[in-house]
Amino acid sequence: MKNILVIGGTGQIGSELIMKLRGLYPEGNVVCGYIPSAAPKGELLESGPAEVVDITNAVQIAEAVDKYKVDTIYNLAALLSAVAEARPQLAWQIGVGGLYNTLEVAREKGCAVFTPSSIGSFGPTTPHVKTPQDTVQRPETIYGVTKVSGELLSDYYARRFGVDTRSVRFPGLISYTTLPGGGTTDYAVDIYYSAVKGETFKCPLKPGTFMDMMYMPDALRAAVEIMEADPSKLIHRNSFNIASMSFDPEILYNKIKEHVPEFKMEYELDPLRQSIADSWPDSLDDTCAREEWGWKPEFGLEEMTQDMLVNLRKKLLVTA
Repeated sequence: MKNILVIGGTGQIGSELIMKLRGLYPEGNVVCGYIPSAAPKGELLESGPAEVVDITNAVQIAEAVDKYKVDTIYNLAALLSAVAEARPQLAWQIGVGGLYNTLEVAREKGCAVFTPSSIGSFGPTTPHVKTPQDTVQRPETIYGVTKVSGELLSDYYARRFGVDTRSVRFPGLISYTTLPGGGTTDYAVDIYYSAVKGETFKCPLKPGTFMDMMYMPDALRAAVEIMEADPSKLIHRNSFNIASMSFDPEILYNKIKEHVPEFKMEYELDPLRQSIADSWPDSLDDTCAREEWGWKPEFGLEEMTQDMLVNLRKKLLVTA
């Protein structure tokens, strides 16, 4: 990778991935592709090029690729799970129509493409514990449907046209930098904010709701490492299970309480988010990612909790 376009560059993943890529590839261009309603600010804007790139507009994608001689596209544009359920038509337009536009530009101009999938690509009939790499995928949300469609379409473009498509299935992502945007796993970010602010956390999911989670630094590293991996060793492409930790709200609450003893949590269930969470895996088997390109997480629950609390206190100007 040398010249990279990140579509959805101001979102939860994109805003952090761009800064990581700019540090790793200082001699190239790492372009922040954004829509006007979510323009980059501060360091994200000042540290490198930015272009209006709406993923539903293939011409804008092609123009940015030509202008910056892009060889790799990170396609991060999507509506997250709970938001997508409220706007399913737009979720399809962005998640599948936008991916088609990206793959067509990549086919014509010789770009590699990364498009993240998700634990949401699985459904209630999927084995929930240590979900295999290759298994039944019958999601019941539009978010999941777009992710499965994206995996299949990306594999098709690799097989039929030779486009270098690669992907990982992200678990729920936890970060102190950028707030999430309407996902089922958002509670695992919000709970840290409540703990640092001294608020009682209102948990939208019931006890015993296990889901795979990952700290953002591991997720960013996975997104880079899969694109740098030796293609001759990749049996799979779209999309690899990657895993780091699995917990339910009680486990997370008790871990935070070890560091913030006065912290309190109450349950205020969200039926939509609960139904989505119940259909997703409790944990993923990431053996294929480990064997095919050397994936290995660096953060567990304790390491993540310590880092989240330290950095959120700095961000929110809270004295421990």
